[in-house]
Amino acid sequence: MIEALAASWRILVTAWRLDRRRAAAAVALMLGGAAAAPLMAYALGRMTDALADRDGTAAAVAGGIAGALAIAMLTFSHFAHIAYFELAEMAEEDFDAQLMEVSNGTPGIEHHEQPEQADAITILRQEGRQFENAMDALMNGVGLVVAMAITAVLLARVDPLLLLLPVAALPPLIAGRRAERFRDRARTRTAEPTRVALNLVHLSTSVTVAGELRVFRLGRELLDRHRRNWAAATKGLARGHFLATMVHTAGQLVFALSYVAAVLLVVRQAIAGHGAIGDVVLVIVLAVQVNQQVTLAVSLMETLQRMGSAYQRLRTLREQVTPPALTGPRHDPPPRFGRGITLRDVSFRYPGAKRAALRDVTLTLPAGSRVAIVGENGAGKTTLVKLLCGFYPLSSGQILVDDVDLAGVPVQTWRQRISVGFQDFARYEFDARHTVGVGDLPNLASDEHVLDALDRAQAIPVIDHLPDGLGSQLGRSWTDGAELSGGQWQRLALGRAMMRRQPLLLVLDEPASALDPAAEHALFERYADQAGRVARESGAITVFVSHRFSTVRMADLIVVLNDGVIAEVGDHATLMANRGLYAELFDLQARAYS
Repeated sequence: MIEALAASWRILVTAWRLDRRRAAAAVALMLGGAAAAPLMAYALGRMTDALADRDGTAAAVAGGIAGALAIAMLTFSHFAHIAYFELAEMAEEDFDAQLMEVSNGTPGIEHHEQPEQADAITILRQEGRQFENAMDALMNGVGLVVAMAITAVLLARVDPLLLLLPVAALPPLIAGRRAERFRDRARTRTAEPTRVALNLVHLSTSVTVAGELRVFRLGRELLDRHRRNWAAATKGLARGHFLATMVHTAGQLVFALSYVAAVLLVVRQAIAGHGAIGDVVLVIVLAVQVNQQVTLAVSLMETLQRMGSAYQRLRTLREQVTPPALTGPRHDPPPRFGRGITLRDVSFRYPGAKRAALRDVTLTLPAGSRVAIVGENGAGKTTLVKLLCGFYPLSSGQILVDDVDLAGVPVQTWRQRISVGFQDFARYEFDARHTVGVGDLPNLASDEHVLDALDRAQAIPVIDHLPDGLGSQLGRSWTDGAELSGGQWQRLALGRAMMRRQPLLLVLDEPASALDPAAEHALFERYADQAGRVARESGAITVFVSHRFSTVRMADLIVVLNDGVIAEVGDHATLMANRGLYAELFDLQARAYS
C-alpha cells in the first residue's frame, strides 16, 4: 500500500511538473466523472420513490438528473484520457531520461558489467513502457477515492452496517499486494533469460552481422536459443502469475460473500417496512458499483505497485552506481606534464571475477612519450588504458599524474584533459559534423575544428564521398541516412578522438582495427609525428594499443603485458635484443606476413 501511494505521489508530481494545465484538467474531469456514478444511484433511488408515490414531476426531475449524471459518468473519463494520455508519454520520456542519466551519468562503467545491475536495467527498460497504464491507474484512483467516499455516505444513510461493505475491500487489496509481489519476484528471477532472448532478437535482426549469420547458417541456432530462453522466462512468469491469480481470487471471494449479505439485509428491511423501495434500488446499484470499485481498486493498486517497484529499483540503481565522494584533498591535473604518469603497485579485479586482470603493475610513462602497449588477448591491455581513463577505482595501488594522486582528482576534471579512441567505438547517427564534433563539445559545430581533426585522422576522404559533406545525415535509422563501411565509421571515430587539440593523455585502443596493415602503419606514423608536436607544447603522453607489432615499433616506450603483469618494458631495439616475449611475438607475426 505504501509503495503504491508513493508511486501515485511520484507520478502526480511528475505530471504536475511536466504540464500543470493538462494535469489539472485530467484530475478535475476524473473527479467529476467518478462522483457522478454514486450520485446517479441516489437519483435513481429518489426517482423510484417518486414513482411509488405517483409523483410524476418529482420522478421526471430525478430521472433527468440521473440521465445527466450518467452522461457525465460515461464521457468525462474519455475527455480526461485525452489530457493524461499525452502526460503519460511525457512521463515515459522523463523516466527514460532518468534511466539514461543513471546508466551513463556516472564516472565509472563497472555497473555495466555486474549481472545484478544489468538485470535491473533490463527490467527498468521494460517497466518504463508501462507509464500509460500507470497514469491511467493514477487518474482512475483519484476518482475512485471520491466515488468511494460518496458511496460510503449514501450507504450509511440507509444502514450503518452497510459501511462494512467497503471495509470488505481490504482482503482483496491485501491479496492484490501479495499477488504483485509474486509477479515482481517472477520478473526478477526471469530477467536473465529475458535479457538473453531480447539480445538474440537484436542480433538476428542486425544488419551488422547479417552476412555472418547467413554464411555460418546461424539463423536456426539463434532461433532455437531464443526459444529456449524465452520458454524459461515464460515458465517462470507463468508460475508467478498463477500464484498471484490464486491469491487474488481468494480476496475477491471474501468481498463476493459480503456483497450478497448486504443485498439480503436491505431486502429484508424493505419487506419488514423499515425502508423505502428507493433505498433497495439505491443499495443494489451502489453494491454493484462497490463491487466494481473494489475490483478497480485491486487492479489499480497492482499497477501502481508495479510502477512503485520500478521507481524503487531506479532509486536503488542510482544509489549503487553513485560513486563515493572524494574524502581527501582535491587536486587539479597539472596544466602540462613535467614528469608524466606513474603507476605504483596497481592491481585491479573486475567485479565478480575470480582473478585480477592486473597485478602489481609498476610503470612510468614519461612526459612527452609515445607509449605502445602490447600483449596477447586477455593480457590486460584494455584494462590498463581503462584505469588510466578513470573508468574503475583501483583495487590497490596508485596512479600519479606528475606527483598528484589521480584518486584525488575529480574524474570529470581529469576527463576534460584526455581524449580516447576505442576499438569498440560508437556509431553516432548524427550528421557527420556532429558525429565527429562530439569529441569536444565546446567546438561541436565548428567546421574548422572538425576538419582539422578529420585531417589529423586522415579521414577527409570519408567526408568527400558523402552527398552533403559535413552536413550529411549518417546511419540507417534515418530514411536518407548515409551508411558507411566499418573502416569509414572508424575513421570518423578517430577524428572524434582528435577533436581535443592538446589533451594531456591521448589513448588509442586498437583504433585502426578495421583498417588494413598498411593504412594503420601510415596512420600511426602520422600520429607519432603529431604526438611529438603536442608533447613539446604540453608534455602530453600518447598511449596506443595495437596487435600489429610492425606499427608499435615506432613508439618511444613499449610495454609488454602477459597475464596481467608487466613482462618487459623498453623500445623496439632493446626488446628485440633481449629476445624475450616481445621478440617472440614480433617474429611470429612477421613470419605470418611474409
